[in-house]
Amino acid sequence: MNLFSMYYVYVLKSLTNGDLYVGFSEDLKKRFAEHNKGLAKTTKPNRPWILVYYEAYRGKRDATIRERQLKNHAAKDDLRGQIKYSLDNL
Repeated sequence: MNLFSMYYVYVLKSLTNGDLYVGFSEDLKKRFAEHNKGLAKTTKPNRPWILVYYEAYRGKRDATIRERQLKNHAAKDDLRGQIKYSLDNL
């Protein structure tokens, strides 16, 4: 493991329709740019996206487990409540 490696679980909000997208990446800035350039098939139709939330992990497995949790509708709803004002002030 690289001493400086981090893994990110992130939430994007579509400025087109308000949808939330949960993803995982080792390079958050690069991946965010890919979403907005239309290089990610699942998010291309709802561009542009803004980053509304992220979590950083030292371990890849921790991050992928958390990503799967947040893709669950109940966990995503809990997160919506947790970051309500970040979502509303856009």
